[in-house]
Formats: sequence, structure tokens, C-alpha cells
Amino acid sequence: MIKLHHLRIGRSIFTVWLLEEVGVDYELDVYLRHPQTMRAQEDLKAVHPLGKSPVIEDGDLMLSESGAITTYVLAKYDTENKLHPNKGDLTVWADFQQWLAYPEGSVFAPLLLKMLTLRSGIDHPVITPFSDTEIALHLGYIVEKLADRDYIHGAFSGVDFGIAYVVSMAERLGQLEPYPTLQAYIDRCRARPAFQRAVERAVE
Repeated sequence: MIKLHHLRIGRSIFTVWLLEEVGVDYELDVYLRHPQTMRAQEDLKAVHPLGKSPVIEDGDLMLSESGAITTYVLAKYDTENKLHPNKGDLTVWADFQQWLAYPEGSVFAPLLLKMLTLRSGIDHPVITPFSDTEIALHLGYIVEKLADRDYIHGAFSGVDFGIAYVVSMAERLGQLEPYPTLQAYIDRCRARPAFQRAVERAVE
């Protein structure tokens, strides 16, 4: 059985959602953030040296990094390829891999910069214009992808866990008002029964 180390208020809720969508049995260990710093505390660092979440254990394997976890879970447990393509069509498979890496490889950094400047209460003369421009670039790119479909690969798939994460982060930072397509997308994701089960189990 998979054990998921889940840090409340953060990225790993989307890994709980992944496990619910796949339908695999899992154990959930929940950790709380430090009330002042909002960072992980020592109990999570005892699990993994970086003190980050999500982290999963599956037998002798301990795995961090959301994209790697998604790839592993789908490869091992999505045996009917409901949420990921096989390599029969390398073009489709490669596009899937690109979108799997894209959220945290490209989109997360400018959103993180925006979050930090908002928390500081100071518009940085270099960082703020950079993050604003990059956020608009990436959100517009995702909107274009969703122009003729409900989800990134048409039908719901493994890439939507990461895209939904960055879109929800953009929403929390007040960036979605110009993008009704993205608001509709994240609402659609949250309406999925597996997402609602994940929230019930990991948040409440």
C-alpha cells in the first residue's frame, strides 16, 4: 500500500487527488505547517531530508517530486491507460510528458515570485514586472490549449493534476479574473468526485 506524506495547505492535495482518481489504496500521514513561518516542521524533515511534500512510500521506494510521483503512480497502477497514453504513439506520449513537466518546470517560478512579493507588501522594481509578464504568458498559453477542450489532453488525464495545481495557485494570487476559461477549468476539476473525496480525506 502507498503511504502519502501530505503537508496541509499545499501541493500534495493534488497527489491525494491523483490516488483517488487512480483508485489505489493508500495511507495518509498528515503534517501541519509552522503557524508563524508556514513552512514544514521537523516531523516532515524526519521523513525526507528536504522536508517537502508530497512524498510517497511504496514498498522499499521513497519518492518525492510531484511529476515523478505522478509518472510512477500512473505507470504502476493505471494499467488500463485511462489517465496516461502508452508509447504506441510517441507523438502523443511526448506531448503528454511535456505537459507533465510544464507546471513546475515553467509556470511555478513566476507564481512563486508573485506570492513572495505579495507577502512582502512591496512591488519590487524588477521582480514584479517580470513575474506579471511571465504569469500572463503562461496563463494565456494554457487558455489556448483549452480553447476547444475541457482538459489539457481532451479527456481528463494525468497532466491535469499539475495544471490544476498552478491554475489554483494563480487563483489564490488573484490572477484569474481575466481568464474565465481557466476559472471554468479549475471549477470543473474541483467538481470531480475524486477531487471532492481527496478534500474530504486530506483537509477536513
